[in-house]
Amino acid sequence: MAQSSSSTRRKKEQEIRVSPPENIEYPGFSFNITHKDSASKARIGRLETPHGTIETPNYIFCGTKASIKNLSPAAMRAVKTDIILANTYHVMIQPGADLVEKMGGLHKFMQWDGPMMTDSGGFQIFSMGHGSVSDEIKGRNKGKREKSVLKITEEGARFQSYWNGSMLDLTPESSMKIQRQLGADLIYQLDECTAYHVDRDYTARSMERSHRWGDRSLAAFAQTHDGTQALYGIVQGGVYEDLRDISCAYVNDRAFFGQAVGGSLGGSVEEMAEVVNMCMQRLREDRPVHLLGIGRIEDVFNFVRMGIDTFDCVTPTRIARHGMALLKGQQGERINLTNARYRDDPEPLDVRLDNPASRDFSRAYLHHLLKSGEMLGMQLVSQHNVATMNLLMQEVREAIQNGTLDALQKEWLP
Repeated sequence: MAQSSSSTRRKKEQEIRVSPPENIEYPGFSFNITHKDSASKARIGRLETPHGTIETPNYIFCGTKASIKNLSPAAMRAVKTDIILANTYHVMIQPGADLVEKMGGLHKFMQWDGPMMTDSGGFQIFSMGHGSVSDEIKGRNKGKREKSVLKITEEGARFQSYWNGSMLDLTPESSMKIQRQLGADLIYQLDECTAYHVDRDYTARSMERSHRWGDRSLAAFAQTHDGTQALYGIVQGGVYEDLRDISCAYVNDRAFFGQAVGGSLGGSVEEMAEVVNMCMQRLREDRPVHLLGIGRIEDVFNFVRMGIDTFDCVTPTRIARHGMALLKGQQGERINLTNARYRDDPEPLDVRLDNPASRDFSRAYLHHLLKSGEMLGMQLVSQHNVATMNLLMQEVREAIQNGTLDALQKEWLP
């Protein structure tokens, strides 16, 4: 019976296997490395898109449901944000890709005129199916193993909408169609994001399926490609070096514009660094490399040294909603403004940042707003945190140029 089941699976895989295009031109897009650090693999680059240029290394802020929580596009631009991200999974559920396309795409819908990225939709499906995936990907293995309610097949993934309970399917082809409708500059292949606790055998099968999905994503992308979008491939393989080696070779060999390190990165911060490093030793250096879902201040310093060009993470705005402000030179990267010690603190958050949220309002006032549940408090701290991360990336680029990355890290993380 097991042999029959295996034969059926291989037959099904063969039926859906496609030949991806050997070459795809990306007019309007380019990535050029302008400087390399002599002491590490850190580098400075220029990532050109139809909606503007992104200087790298850079930080991509998450607008989960086509909105940066508590911040308008004008507020994001005011603190020198270059690029934002929207989550395909959430937007396809509400308001729906058809409506966004009718409204002129995400740029017009959101009133954001700069570069944008969308993920494939896969991560949210798998993270909501495995309650521990999000923590495990980020090296925070908490041991939670909630049972998945997903049906994952060779065709794609079936999941239940949290909006109205309907059953939905996401395939490589539909992900490409939806991301085409949304209209972001940088988009992603569909992949399966495995949890840390799954075994090597499942991780290998999942990686191979992600590769087949990558080929189908490339083929579907090429059918409607008009030069307005560029496709990223994703490296999978969990914590296993041999699998990461295979997956890097796959991404290197395909006609992707960019490449991303994804999937479970281990059960600890140390293991996460090992996994990212093994990928960065193998990936092509002529393409931009994105690290999916990782973005603490410490992470930025650790991974730009390995050659990572862009990061995305919900952390800056998420922690702001809980009263936490990121600060340069602060032990632990942040302070909690809801603590009683800030009740009568007259100091602003950071006068070095040229925006009112950081420069003009006292910590006492922010403490009052947050304790009172006033939305203004979350808005101000959110904008401050975004400004802080943008300052970090600006200073990191300058430090790579000047060969002073180690000294800068000591300024930020004493």
